[in-house]
Amino acid sequence: MKKLLTLFASIGLLSGCSSVIEGTSQELTVNTNPAGADCSLERQGTSIAHIATPGAATIKKTKYDILVRCNKPGYQEATYMNHSGAAGATFGNIILGGGVGWAIDSA
Repeated sequence: MKKLLTLFASIGLLSGCSSVIEGTSQELTVNTNPAGADCSLERQGTSIAHIATPGAATIKKTKYDILVRCNKPGYQEATYMNHSGAAGATFGNIILGGGVGWAIDSA
């Protein structure tokens, strides 16, 4: 019984470790060729950052993709869809903490 209680306490402590280990934000770097493009980062149709290349912005992590849209006079507009993905530690939460760990990291 004591081992079972210890196991459940450990699972509760591990829940949400992906957020703790990898943080809730990340730096997104944008480079273009030629340099000097004006780039906007959009999530769900809302602008979340504006970067002159080469440059970087710190972005809050979410489950939604980021559209990078770059413009420079004399060049065609370039776009890139940066797809959101699950962190490696999230899978550990699912295995060890079940739905609780996943729910905390998703939030």
